[in-house]
Amino acid sequence: MLAQGNGVPMWGVLIVAFLFFLIGAGVTALAYRSITRQTLASAKVEAEQLIERSREEARNEAEKIRLEAERNALARKEKFDSEIEAARSEIRESERRLSKREDMFDRKEETLAAKERTLSETAEALRAREKDLADREAEVQRLREEQTDRLQEVARMSREDARRELLARVEENARLDIAKVVRAVEEQAEAEAKEKAREITLMAVQRYATEHTSESTVRSVAIPSDDMKGRIIGREGRNIRAIEKATGVDIIVDDTPGVIVVSCFDKIRQAVAVEALERLIADGRLHPTRIEEVVEKVRSEINDKVLAAGKDAALEVNLGGFHPKIIEAMGKLHFRTSYGQNVLRHSVEVAYLSQLIAEQLDLDGKLARRCGFLHDIGKAMDHEMEGGHPKIGMDFARQHGEKAEAVLNAIGGHHADIPATTFYTPIVMAADAISSARPGARRESMERYIQRLNDLQDIALSQPGVIEAYAIQAGREVRVMVDAARVGDDEAYLIAHDIAKRVADEMTFPGEIRVTVLRETRAIEVAR
Repeated sequence: MLAQGNGVPMWGVLIVAFLFFLIGAGVTALAYRSITRQTLASAKVEAEQLIERSREEARNEAEKIRLEAERNALARKEKFDSEIEAARSEIRESERRLSKREDMFDRKEETLAAKERTLSETAEALRAREKDLADREAEVQRLREEQTDRLQEVARMSREDARRELLARVEENARLDIAKVVRAVEEQAEAEAKEKAREITLMAVQRYATEHTSESTVRSVAIPSDDMKGRIIGREGRNIRAIEKATGVDIIVDDTPGVIVVSCFDKIRQAVAVEALERLIADGRLHPTRIEEVVEKVRSEINDKVLAAGKDAALEVNLGGFHPKIIEAMGKLHFRTSYGQNVLRHSVEVAYLSQLIAEQLDLDGKLARRCGFLHDIGKAMDHEMEGGHPKIGMDFARQHGEKAEAVLNAIGGHHADIPATTFYTPIVMAADAISSARPGARRESMERYIQRLNDLQDIALSQPGVIEAYAIQAGREVRVMVDAARVGDDEAYLIAHDIAKRVADEMTFPGEIRVTVLRETRAIEVAR
Protein backbone atom coordinates (compact mmCIF):
# COMPACT_ATOMS: atom_id res chain seq x y z
CA MET A 1 0.00 0.00 0.00
CA LEU A 2 1.43 3.31 -0.96
CA ALA A 3 0.99 6.80 0.26
CA GLN A 4 -1.21 8.98 -1.69
CA GLY A 5 0.24 11.85 -3.63
CA ASN A 6 3.99 11.56 -2.86
CA GLY A 7 4.65 7.95 -3.43
CA VAL A 8 5.59 7.15 0.29
CA PRO A 9 4.13 3.95 1.49
CA MET A 10 1.72 4.02 4.55
CA TRP A 11 3.67 1.54 6.58
CA GLY A 12 6.71 3.69 6.38
CA VAL A 13 4.80 6.51 7.81
CA LEU A 14 3.56 4.34 10.55
CA ILE A 15 7.05 3.15 11.31
CA VAL A 16 8.34 6.69 11.43
CA ALA A 17 5.47 7.69 13.67
CA PHE A 18 6.12 4.75 15.92
CA LEU A 19 9.78 5.62 16.10
CA PHE A 20 8.91 9.17 17.03
CA PHE A 21 6.53 7.84 19.69
CA LEU A 22 9.25 5.64 21.12
CA ILE A 23 11.71 8.51 21.11
CA GLY A 24 9.14 10.81 22.82
CA ALA A 25 8.32 8.15 25.36
CA GLY A 26 11.99 7.66 26.10
CA VAL A 27 12.57 11.37 26.44
CA THR A 28 9.53 11.65 28.62
CA ALA A 29 10.72 8.79 30.81
CA LEU A 30 14.15 10.33 31.05
CA ALA A 31 12.65 13.72 31.95
CA TYR A 32 10.33 12.11 34.53
CA ARG A 33 13.18 10.17 36.01
CA SER A 34 15.30 13.27 36.23
CA ILE A 35 12.48 15.22 37.79
CA THR A 36 11.80 12.37 40.21
CA ARG A 37 15.48 12.28 41.21
CA GLN A 38 15.48 16.01 41.85
CA THR A 39 12.22 15.78 43.83
CA LEU A 40 13.54 12.89 45.90
CA ALA A 41 16.77 14.74 46.59
CA SER A 42 14.86 17.83 47.60
CA ALA A 43 12.51 15.78 49.75
CA LYS A 44 15.46 14.03 51.33
CA VAL A 45 17.08 17.37 52.17
CA GLU A 46 13.84 18.67 53.59
CA ALA A 47 13.37 15.46 55.55
CA GLU A 48 16.88 15.72 56.95
CA GLN A 49 16.24 19.38 57.90
CA LEU A 50 12.90 18.46 59.46
CA ILE A 51 14.56 15.64 61.38
CA GLU A 52 17.32 18.00 62.54
CA ARG A 53 14.77 20.61 63.66
CA SER A 54 12.76 17.90 65.42
CA ARG A 55 15.90 16.71 67.16
CA GLU A 56 16.77 20.29 68.22
CA GLU A 57 13.22 20.89 69.51
CA ALA A 58 13.35 17.54 71.28
CA ARG A 59 16.67 18.48 72.87
CA ASN A 60 15.25 21.89 73.95
CA GLU A 61 12.10 20.29 75.27
CA ALA A 62 14.14 17.69 77.12
CA GLU A 63 16.30 20.47 78.61
CA LYS A 64 13.15 22.34 79.72
CA ILE A 65 11.74 19.18 81.22
CA ARG A 66 15.05 18.51 83.01
CA LEU A 67 15.18 22.09 84.40
CA GLU A 68 11.53 21.92 85.49
CA ALA A 69 12.19 18.57 87.13
CA GLU A 70 15.22 20.03 88.94
CA ARG A 71 13.13 23.03 90.13
CA ASN A 72 10.36 20.75 91.33
CA ALA A 73 12.88 18.53 93.06
CA LEU A 74 14.50 21.57 94.73
CA ALA A 75 11.08 22.91 95.85
CA ARG A 76 10.16 19.50 97.20
CA LYS A 77 13.50 19.33 98.99
CA GLU A 78 12.98 22.79 100.56
CA LYS A 79 9.43 21.89 101.57
CA PHE A 80 10.65 18.61 103.01
CA ASP A 81 13.45 20.41 104.88
CA SER A 82 10.96 22.97 106.33
CA GLU A 83 8.63 20.16 107.37
CA ILE A 84 11.55 18.34 108.98
CA GLU A 85 12.61 21.56 110.78
CA ALA A 86 9.03 22.17 111.97
CA ALA A 87 8.83 18.59 113.18
CA ARG A 88 12.15 19.04 114.96
CA SER A 89 10.89 22.28 116.56
CA GLU A 90 7.74 20.53 117.74
CA ILE A 91 9.85 17.70 119.11
CA ARG A 92 12.12 20.18 120.91
CA GLU A 93 9.09 22.05 122.29
CA SER A 94 7.55 18.76 123.42
CA GLU A 95 10.84 17.82 125.07
CA ARG A 96 10.96 21.23 126.80
CA ARG A 97 7.39 20.87 128.06
CA LEU A 98 8.09 17.33 129.20
CA SER A 99 11.22 18.52 130.97
CA LYS A 100 9.25 21.33 132.61
CA ARG A 101 6.55 18.90 133.68
CA GLU A 102 9.15 16.55 135.05
CA ASP A 103 10.67 19.42 137.06
CA MET A 104 7.21 20.41 138.29
CA PHE A 105 6.41 16.82 139.21
CA ASP A 106 9.76 16.58 141.01
CA ARG A 107 8.98 19.74 142.97
CA LYS A 108 5.49 18.49 143.76
CA GLU A 109 6.93 15.18 144.82
CA GLU A 110 9.40 16.96 147.10
CA THR A 111 6.58 19.14 148.47
CA LEU A 112 4.38 16.11 149.07
CA ALA A 113 7.26 14.31 150.72
CA ALA A 114 7.88 17.32 152.97
CA LYS A 115 4.18 17.50 153.79
CA GLU A 116 4.12 13.80 154.55
CA ARG A 117 7.10 14.22 156.86
CA THR A 118 5.40 17.19 158.52
CA LEU A 119 2.15 15.24 158.89
CA SER A 120 4.04 12.27 160.31
CA GLU A 121 5.83 14.51 162.79
CA THR A 122 2.54 16.23 163.67
CA ALA A 123 0.77 12.90 164.10
CA GLU A 124 3.59 11.64 166.27
CA ALA A 125 3.46 14.82 168.36
CA LEU A 126 -0.33 14.50 168.68
CA ARG A 127 -0.03 10.88 169.76
CA ALA A 128 2.56 11.84 172.34
CA ARG A 129 0.36 14.71 173.51
CA GLU A 130 -2.69 12.44 173.73
CA LYS A 131 -0.69 9.94 175.73
CA ASP A 132 0.56 12.71 178.02
CA LEU A 133 -2.97 14.07 178.47
CA ALA A 134 -4.29 10.59 179.19
CA ASP A 135 -1.57 10.09 181.78
CA ARG A 136 -2.31 13.45 183.36
CA GLU A 137 -6.04 12.78 183.39
CA ALA A 138 -5.45 9.44 185.07
CA GLU A 139 -3.16 11.14 187.60
CA VAL A 140 -5.78 13.82 188.30
CA GLN A 141 -8.46 11.19 188.75
CA ARG A 142 -6.23 9.23 191.10
CA LEU A 143 -5.38 12.33 193.15
CA ARG A 144 -9.08 13.28 193.31
CA GLU A 145 -10.00 9.83 194.61
CA GLU A 146 -7.16 9.90 197.14
CA GLN A 147 -8.26 13.35 198.34
CA THR A 148 -11.85 12.19 198.68
CA ASP A 149 -10.88 9.10 200.59
CA ARG A 150 -8.57 11.12 202.83
CA LEU A 151 -11.33 13.64 203.56
CA GLN A 152 -13.65 10.81 204.49
CA GLU A 153 -11.05 9.29 206.74
CA VAL A 154 -9.99 12.52 208.45
CA ALA A 155 -13.35 14.20 208.91
CA ARG A 156 -15.31 10.97 209.00
CA MET A 157 -17.57 12.50 206.34
CA SER A 158 -19.77 10.64 203.99
CA ARG A 159 -19.07 10.78 200.30
CA GLU A 160 -21.83 13.36 199.88
CA ASP A 161 -20.40 15.60 202.66
CA ALA A 162 -16.94 15.39 201.12
CA ARG A 163 -18.40 16.32 197.76
CA ARG A 164 -20.02 19.44 199.19
CA GLU A 165 -16.73 20.41 200.87
CA LEU A 166 -14.86 19.98 197.62
CA LEU A 167 -17.41 22.10 195.74
CA ALA A 168 -17.07 24.80 198.38
CA ARG A 169 -13.31 24.91 197.86
CA VAL A 170 -13.74 25.01 194.10
CA GLU A 171 -16.25 27.84 194.46
CA GLU A 172 -13.80 29.80 196.59
CA ASN A 173 -11.05 29.37 194.01
CA ALA A 174 -13.45 30.30 191.18
CA ARG A 175 -14.45 33.44 193.05
CA LEU A 176 -10.81 34.54 193.06
CA ASP A 177 -10.54 33.87 189.33
CA ILE A 178 -13.73 35.86 188.74
CA ALA A 179 -12.30 38.76 190.68
CA LYS A 180 -9.21 38.67 188.43
CA VAL A 181 -11.39 38.68 185.33
CA VAL A 182 -13.46 41.58 186.65
CA ARG A 183 -10.31 43.54 187.35
CA ALA A 184 -9.01 42.85 183.84
CA VAL A 185 -12.34 43.96 182.38
CA GLU A 186 -12.23 47.14 184.46
CA GLU A 187 -8.72 47.90 183.24
CA GLN A 188 -9.78 47.28 179.64
CA ALA A 189 -12.79 49.54 180.12
CA GLU A 190 -10.51 52.25 181.51
CA ALA A 191 -8.25 51.96 178.45
CA GLU A 192 -11.25 52.13 176.14
CA ALA A 193 -12.45 55.19 178.06
CA LYS A 194 -9.12 56.88 177.31
CA GLU A 195 -9.49 56.02 173.64
CA LYS A 196 -13.02 57.41 173.71
CA ALA A 197 -11.71 60.59 175.32
CA ARG A 198 -9.17 60.95 172.54
CA GLU A 199 -11.92 60.43 169.99
CA ILE A 200 -13.95 63.18 171.65
CA THR A 201 -10.87 65.39 171.53
CA LEU A 202 -10.52 64.75 167.81
CA MET A 203 -14.20 65.54 167.29
CA ALA A 204 -13.65 68.84 169.08
CA VAL A 205 -10.62 69.55 166.89
CA GLN A 206 -12.88 69.20 163.87
CA ARG A 207 -14.41 72.55 164.84
CA TYR A 208 -11.25 74.22 163.54
CA ALA A 209 -11.82 75.71 160.12
CA THR A 210 -10.27 78.20 157.76
CA GLU A 211 -11.59 79.76 154.59
CA HIS A 212 -11.54 77.67 151.43
CA THR A 213 -11.35 78.67 147.80
CA SER A 214 -12.87 76.36 145.21
CA GLU A 215 -11.91 76.15 141.60
CA SER A 216 -12.72 73.41 139.14
CA THR A 217 -10.59 72.24 136.28
CA VAL A 218 -12.76 74.34 133.95
CA ARG A 219 -12.99 78.10 134.24
CA SER A 220 -15.12 80.55 132.31
CA VAL A 221 -13.98 83.91 130.94
CA ALA A 222 -16.63 86.57 130.36
CA ILE A 223 -16.63 88.39 127.02
CA PRO A 224 -18.48 91.63 126.20
CA SER A 225 -20.18 90.30 123.06
CA ASP A 226 -20.31 87.27 120.82
CA ASP A 227 -18.34 89.18 118.19
CA MET A 228 -15.34 88.83 120.47
CA LYS A 229 -15.46 85.06 119.97
CA GLY A 230 -14.59 85.53 116.31
CA ARG A 231 -11.70 87.82 117.20
CA ILE A 232 -10.42 85.33 119.76
CA ILE A 233 -10.53 82.59 117.15
CA GLY A 234 -8.86 84.83 114.55
CA ARG A 235 -8.40 84.36 110.85
CA GLU A 236 -8.30 80.63 110.13
CA GLY A 237 -7.97 80.06 113.88
CA ARG A 238 -4.51 81.59 114.23
CA ASN A 239 -5.31 83.55 117.44
CA ILE A 240 -6.82 80.64 119.38
CA ARG A 241 -3.97 78.38 118.26
CA ALA A 242 -1.45 80.97 119.44
CA ILE A 243 -3.17 81.18 122.85
CA GLU A 244 -3.31 77.39 123.27
CA LYS A 245 0.31 77.00 122.17
CA ALA A 246 1.60 79.76 124.46
CA THR A 247 -0.36 78.66 127.55
CA GLY A 248 -0.78 74.90 127.09
CA VAL A 249 -4.55 74.95 127.74
CA ASP A 250 -7.65 74.08 125.72
CA ILE A 251 -9.89 77.00 124.72
CA ILE A 252 -13.53 75.98 124.18
CA VAL A 253 -15.62 78.42 122.14
CA ASP A 254 -19.18 77.16 121.83
CA ASP A 255 -22.69 78.59 121.51
CA THR A 256 -22.88 79.61 125.17
CA PRO A 257 -23.52 83.37 125.12
CA GLY A 258 -21.16 85.74 126.89
CA VAL A 259 -18.43 83.26 127.94
CA ILE A 260 -15.60 81.15 126.65
CA VAL A 261 -14.20 78.18 128.57
CA VAL A 262 -10.58 77.49 129.55
CA SER A 263 -9.89 73.83 130.34
CA CYS A 264 -6.64 72.47 131.77
CA PHE A 265 -5.54 70.06 134.48
CA ASP A 266 -2.52 72.21 135.42
CA LYS A 267 -4.01 75.03 137.50
CA ILE A 268 -0.96 77.26 136.96
CA ARG A 269 -1.31 77.13 133.17
CA GLN A 270 -5.06 77.62 133.56
CA ALA A 271 -4.58 80.71 135.71
CA VAL A 272 -2.08 82.15 133.20
CA ALA A 273 -4.49 81.53 130.32
CA VAL A 274 -7.48 83.08 132.13
CA GLU A 275 -5.58 86.19 133.21
CA ALA A 276 -4.04 86.62 129.74
CA LEU A 277 -7.43 86.27 128.02
CA GLU A 278 -9.02 88.81 130.34
CA ARG A 279 -6.26 91.31 129.58
CA LEU A 280 -6.38 90.67 125.83
CA ILE A 281 -10.16 91.09 125.79
CA ALA A 282 -9.92 94.33 127.76
CA ASP A 283 -7.12 95.63 125.51
CA GLY A 284 -8.81 94.62 122.27
CA ARG A 285 -5.58 93.91 120.37
CA LEU A 286 -5.64 90.28 119.38
CA HIS A 287 -2.87 88.91 117.18
CA PRO A 288 -0.19 86.23 117.76
CA THR A 289 2.64 88.62 118.66
CA ARG A 290 0.52 90.51 121.20
CA ILE A 291 -0.75 87.21 122.63
CA GLU A 292 2.80 85.96 123.24
CA GLU A 293 3.78 89.23 124.95
CA VAL A 294 0.76 89.23 127.28
CA VAL A 295 1.10 85.53 128.13
CA GLU A 296 4.77 85.92 128.99
CA LYS A 297 4.05 88.92 131.23
CA VAL A 298 1.17 87.15 132.99
CA ARG A 299 3.27 84.00 133.48
CA SER A 300 5.93 86.06 135.23
CA GLU A 301 3.31 87.64 137.50
CA ILE A 302 1.74 84.24 138.30
CA ASN A 303 5.16 82.87 139.24
CA ASP A 304 5.55 85.82 141.62
CA LYS A 305 2.11 85.01 143.06
CA VAL A 306 3.13 81.37 143.50
CA LEU A 307 6.23 82.35 145.50
CA ALA A 308 4.22 84.86 147.53
CA ALA A 309 1.52 82.27 148.31
CA GLY A 310 4.16 79.77 149.44
CA LYS A 311 5.92 82.29 151.66
CA ASP A 312 2.62 83.51 153.16
CA ALA A 313 1.57 79.93 153.96
CA ALA A 314 4.94 79.19 155.59
CA LEU A 315 4.58 82.34 157.69
CA GLU A 316 1.01 81.44 158.59
CA VAL A 317 2.06 78.06 159.99
CA ASN A 318 5.11 79.72 161.62
CA LEU A 319 7.65 77.38 160.04
CA GLY A 320 11.00 78.16 158.47
CA GLY A 321 14.10 76.57 157.02
CA PHE A 322 12.42 75.56 153.75
CA HIS A 323 14.31 75.25 150.49
CA PRO A 324 13.13 77.79 147.86
CA LYS A 325 11.91 74.92 145.66
CA ILE A 326 9.71 73.68 148.52
CA ILE A 327 8.28 77.20 148.96
CA GLU A 328 7.55 77.32 145.22
CA ALA A 329 5.91 73.88 145.26
CA MET A 330 3.70 74.85 148.22
CA GLY A 331 2.73 78.05 146.41
CA LYS A 332 1.60 76.01 143.41
CA LEU A 333 -0.87 74.19 145.67
CA HIS A 334 -2.76 77.49 145.92
CA PHE A 335 -3.98 76.81 142.39
CA ARG A 336 -4.70 73.11 142.96
CA THR A 337 -8.04 71.76 144.25
CA SER A 338 -9.22 68.34 145.43
CA TYR A 339 -12.98 67.76 145.40
CA GLY A 340 -13.29 71.54 145.30
CA GLN A 341 -11.04 72.02 148.36
CA ASN A 342 -8.01 74.28 147.91
CA VAL A 343 -4.97 72.09 148.58
CA LEU A 344 -2.82 74.86 150.09
CA ARG A 345 -5.53 75.86 152.57
CA HIS A 346 -6.07 72.16 153.26
CA SER A 347 -2.33 71.77 154.00
CA VAL A 348 -2.40 74.71 156.42
CA GLU A 349 -5.45 73.25 158.12
CA VAL A 350 -3.88 69.80 158.41
CA ALA A 351 -0.75 71.41 159.88
CA TYR A 352 -2.69 72.99 162.76
CA LEU A 353 -4.85 69.90 163.28
CA SER A 354 -1.71 67.74 163.47
CA GLN A 355 -0.24 70.12 166.05
CA LEU A 356 -3.40 69.99 168.19
CA ILE A 357 -3.54 66.19 168.12
CA ALA A 358 0.20 65.81 168.82
CA GLU A 359 0.03 68.16 171.79
CA GLN A 360 -2.93 66.22 173.19
CA LEU A 361 -0.71 63.12 173.01
CA ASP A 362 2.32 64.89 174.59
CA LEU A 363 4.30 64.90 171.33
CA ASP A 364 6.23 67.64 169.49
CA GLY A 365 3.56 69.98 168.13
CA LYS A 366 5.95 71.94 165.88
CA LEU A 367 7.25 68.79 164.21
CA ALA A 368 3.69 67.56 163.72
CA ARG A 369 2.78 70.95 162.19
CA ARG A 370 5.67 70.62 159.71
CA CYS A 371 4.57 67.08 158.80
CA GLY A 372 0.99 68.19 158.20
CA PHE A 373 2.03 71.27 156.21
CA LEU A 374 4.17 69.28 153.75
CA HIS A 375 2.09 66.10 153.51
CA ASP A 376 0.49 66.95 150.13
CA ILE A 377 3.49 68.67 148.50
CA GLY A 378 3.62 65.91 145.87
CA LYS A 379 0.38 67.21 144.35
CA ALA A 380 2.31 70.22 143.03
CA MET A 381 4.10 68.01 140.50
CA ASP A 382 2.16 64.70 140.29
CA HIS A 383 0.77 65.67 136.86
CA GLU A 384 4.34 65.99 135.55
CA MET A 385 5.84 62.81 137.06
CA GLU A 386 4.88 59.15 137.26
CA GLY A 387 3.66 57.67 140.54
CA GLY A 388 1.41 58.71 143.41
CA HIS A 389 1.76 62.08 145.09
CA PRO A 390 2.94 60.62 148.47
CA LYS A 391 6.08 59.04 146.95
CA ILE A 392 6.69 61.99 144.62
CA GLY A 393 6.40 64.40 147.55
CA MET A 394 8.66 62.32 149.80
CA ASP A 395 11.40 62.11 147.14
CA PHE A 396 11.06 65.83 146.36
CA ALA A 397 11.29 66.84 150.03
CA ARG A 398 14.31 64.58 150.63
CA GLN A 399 16.00 66.01 147.53
CA HIS A 400 15.52 69.57 148.77
CA GLY A 401 16.79 69.38 152.32
CA GLU A 402 14.13 67.69 154.48
CA LYS A 403 16.11 65.29 156.67
CA ALA A 404 13.66 64.50 159.48
CA GLU A 405 12.44 60.91 159.25
CA ALA A 406 9.09 61.88 160.77
CA VAL A 407 8.44 64.46 158.03
CA LEU A 408 9.49 62.18 155.18
CA ASN A 409 7.50 59.23 156.52
CA ALA A 410 4.40 61.40 157.04
CA ILE A 411 4.61 62.65 153.43
CA GLY A 412 5.12 59.18 151.97
CA GLY A 413 2.83 57.26 154.30
CA HIS A 414 -0.20 59.50 154.93
CA HIS A 415 -2.19 57.28 152.52
CA ALA A 416 -0.67 54.05 153.92
CA ASP A 417 1.50 53.57 150.82
CA ILE A 418 4.45 52.76 153.10
CA PRO A 419 4.47 51.54 156.73
CA ALA A 420 4.36 54.22 159.42
CA THR A 421 7.65 54.43 161.32
CA THR A 422 6.76 57.31 163.66
CA PHE A 423 3.71 58.45 165.63
CA TYR A 424 3.40 61.53 163.42
CA THR A 425 2.32 59.62 160.31
CA PRO A 426 -1.00 58.34 161.80
CA ILE A 427 -1.50 61.80 163.32
CA VAL A 428 -1.24 63.35 159.84
CA MET A 429 -3.54 60.66 158.47
CA ALA A 430 -6.16 61.50 161.11
CA ALA A 431 -5.79 65.26 160.54
CA ASP A 432 -6.06 64.76 156.76
CA ALA A 433 -9.27 62.77 157.21
CA ILE A 434 -10.68 65.37 159.61
CA SER A 435 -9.95 68.25 157.23
CA SER A 436 -11.45 66.39 154.30
CA ALA A 437 -14.52 65.13 156.18
CA ARG A 438 -15.43 68.45 157.79
CA PRO A 439 -18.86 69.56 156.48
CA GLY A 440 -18.39 72.04 153.67
CA ALA A 441 -14.72 71.26 153.11
CA ARG A 442 -15.23 69.29 149.94
CA ARG A 443 -17.94 68.99 147.37
CA GLU A 444 -18.99 66.71 144.56
CA SER A 445 -21.58 66.71 141.78
CA MET A 446 -25.22 65.95 142.55
CA GLU A 447 -25.15 62.82 140.39
CA ARG A 448 -22.10 61.40 142.18
CA TYR A 449 -23.55 62.37 145.55
CA ILE A 450 -26.84 60.53 144.88
CA GLN A 451 -24.97 57.54 143.47
CA ARG A 452 -22.78 57.41 146.57
CA LEU A 453 -25.85 57.39 148.86
CA ASN A 454 -27.44 54.59 146.84
CA ASP A 455 -24.24 52.56 146.87
CA LEU A 456 -23.95 52.99 150.63
CA GLN A 457 -27.48 51.73 151.23
CA ASP A 458 -27.09 48.84 148.75
CA ILE A 459 -23.89 47.60 150.42
CA ALA A 460 -25.53 47.75 153.85
CA LEU A 461 -28.74 46.00 152.71
CA SER A 462 -26.75 43.18 151.10
CA GLN A 463 -25.55 41.97 154.52
CA PRO A 464 -27.52 39.05 156.05
CA GLY A 465 -29.81 40.05 158.91
CA VAL A 466 -30.08 43.73 157.85
CA ILE A 467 -33.64 45.06 157.77
CA GLU A 468 -33.19 48.72 156.82
CA ALA A 469 -30.30 51.06 155.98
CA TYR A 470 -30.25 54.87 155.68
CA ALA A 471 -27.43 57.16 154.52
CA ILE A 472 -27.39 60.31 156.68
CA GLN A 473 -25.12 63.26 157.43
CA ALA A 474 -24.71 64.05 153.71
CA GLY A 475 -23.50 60.52 153.06
CA ARG A 476 -20.86 60.56 155.81
CA GLU A 477 -22.73 58.02 157.97
CA VAL A 478 -24.91 55.01 157.28
CA ARG A 479 -27.37 53.78 159.92
CA VAL A 480 -28.12 50.06 159.71
CA MET A 481 -31.03 48.32 161.49
CA VAL A 482 -30.65 44.56 162.02
CA ASP A 483 -33.11 41.86 163.07
CA ALA A 484 -32.51 41.27 166.78
CA ALA A 485 -33.91 37.74 166.54
CA ARG A 486 -31.35 36.72 163.89
CA VAL A 487 -28.35 38.86 164.83
CA GLY A 488 -26.62 38.88 168.21
CA ASP A 489 -24.55 41.66 169.75
CA ASP A 490 -21.25 40.15 168.62
CA GLU A 491 -22.62 39.62 165.09
CA ALA A 492 -23.69 43.27 164.97
CA TYR A 493 -20.08 44.36 165.44
CA LEU A 494 -19.04 41.91 162.70
CA ILE A 495 -21.68 43.33 160.31
CA ALA A 496 -20.43 46.87 160.97
CA HIS A 497 -16.86 45.75 160.24
CA ASP A 498 -17.87 43.98 157.00
CA ILE A 499 -19.87 46.98 155.74
CA ALA A 500 -17.02 49.39 156.51
CA LYS A 501 -14.53 47.14 154.72
CA ARG A 502 -16.72 46.85 151.61
CA VAL A 503 -17.32 50.60 151.54
CA ALA A 504 -13.57 51.26 151.74
CA ASP A 505 -12.78 48.68 149.02
CA GLU A 506 -15.60 49.36 146.55
CA MET A 507 -16.37 53.09 146.82
CA THR A 508 -14.53 56.36 146.21
CA PHE A 509 -15.47 59.18 148.56
CA PRO A 510 -13.95 62.25 150.23
CA GLY A 511 -13.08 61.98 153.90
CA GLU A 512 -14.51 59.06 155.89
CA ILE A 513 -17.86 57.30 156.37
CA ARG A 514 -19.12 56.06 159.74
CA VAL A 515 -21.08 52.79 159.90
CA THR A 516 -23.55 52.51 162.80
CA VAL A 517 -25.38 49.19 163.35
CA LEU A 518 -28.46 49.34 165.61
CA ARG A 519 -29.90 46.24 167.28
CA GLU A 520 -32.80 46.50 169.68
CA THR A 521 -35.35 44.16 171.22
CA ARG A 522 -38.85 45.50 171.84
CA ALA A 523 -41.13 43.78 174.35
CA ILE A 524 -44.73 44.87 173.77
CA GLU A 525 -47.70 43.91 175.88
CA VAL A 526 -51.18 45.39 176.05
CA ALA A 527 -52.91 45.97 179.41
CA ARG A 528 -56.67 45.51 179.40
